Amino acid sequence: MSLFASRPAYQPLAERLRPQSLTDFVGQAHLVAPGRAIERALAQQHLHSMIFWGPPGTGKTSLARLIAQQSNRLFLALSAVLDGVKEVRKAVDQAQAERELTGQSALLFVDEVHRFNKAQQDAFLPYVEDGTIIFIGATTENPSFELNRALLSRARVYVLEPLTQADLNPLIDRAADVLATELGQSILLEDDAKTWLLNAADGDARRLLNSLEQVIDFAEHSSAGLVIKADICRKVIARGLAGFDKQGDAFYDQISALHKSVRGSDPQAALYWLTRMLAGGADPRYLARRLIRMASEEIGNADPRALATTIDAAQAYERLGSPEGELALAQAAVYLAVSPKSNAVYLAYKKALSCAKDTGHLPVPKHLRNAPTELMKQLDYGEGYRYAHDETDAFAAGECYFPDAMSEHAFYQPVERGLEIKINAKLAELAELNRQSPLQRRKKGGR
Repeated sequence: MSLFASRPAYQPLAERLRPQSLTDFVGQAHLVAPGRAIERALAQQHLHSMIFWGPPGTGKTSLARLIAQQSNRLFLALSAVLDGVKEVRKAVDQAQAERELTGQSALLFVDEVHRFNKAQQDAFLPYVEDGTIIFIGATTENPSFELNRALLSRARVYVLEPLTQADLNPLIDRAADVLATELGQSILLEDDAKTWLLNAADGDARRLLNSLEQVIDFAEHSSAGLVIKADICRKVIARGLAGFDKQGDAFYDQISALHKSVRGSDPQAALYWLTRMLAGGADPRYLARRLIRMASEEIGNADPRALATTIDAAQAYERLGSPEGELALAQAAVYLAVSPKSNAVYLAYKKALSCAKDTGHLPVPKHLRNAPTELMKQLDYGEGYRYAHDETDAFAAGECYFPDAMSEHAFYQPVERGLEIKINAKLAELAELNRQSPLQRRKKGGR
């Protein structure tokens, strides 16, 4: 039973193809496969409140309906976009009546639950606590930022992943069969058209089915039935879906172009490639992560503010979403492009990592070990350690922090750009103090 009392005569294909059992459910094997969390909860009839977090078209609503259906519970559906206090109160009243009548908790599903404010989210807590409802919230946003801690503490968060082409392939075949039955004629979906639709869906089952339903009206008539070709798909489906495949070479070529534009200090080209990917449907969160990487790899300590700027941009996008948050990504891309460049930290990290893998067996020198117990002190842990803050200029000249059996390495070699000019001068000053110090634990032959 649902709060939606009636449905229009026409239902979208995605609605007509909603799964009726877990075996029909597409994707999310990590949750619904035998022995996995949700399948096990249903098998044992030991349900709990849940938050489904994932992008559109990954099955959040369908899975909630299946849980209610297979547990024989009253299903009450709310939309945080459309419904308010009145609808919430009505749903709770129905749940209370159901519990009095059957002794069972109703399953209350709230779509886009992150759209409810704190007070609205808190309103569900007493009924979750007393068992009146089993709460399932669906969100496309990070629950850590968008949902109250009190609600999160009473529900388990399950991440729904974008559907793969392997997930979507049987779905599009089944959809074509259903449409053929409804239309009373065969549907021939050419391989290129099928591939195009799967790519354009971008892991979203609803988008895939809506696209198929759109192109069917433009299919070519033949003696064998309706023929769907790739060129029809390209003409009919919104251009934003076409020409951008986040799994294909074009996507990674454009990421490479953005990265090289930043490295080449060209803010105009960096903006072009960033906006081209955004317009093509790239995940802004993925682009934000790449910008953060660029900040450390291409700018590093030449301007440490670059890293903070990209992290701030990523957080701004999480708060604002699209399209407002995309401006923060553009700001970050421009900042990276015009910043002084240094890959010194990037190169140092690679050298240090390689060295660490080769020398990971070497013990920590005793003077660098903590000695919290008497036994450790008796074993000379911490013996001879010089506390830098007690030394002149807070620098223990001549001290060594590498393993005893290892020569010192100069992994980090700052460049003469940006802040690293000052860092270089500081390191040269410290190196001279080391050379002049009468207290030498340092070893020769370092590089």
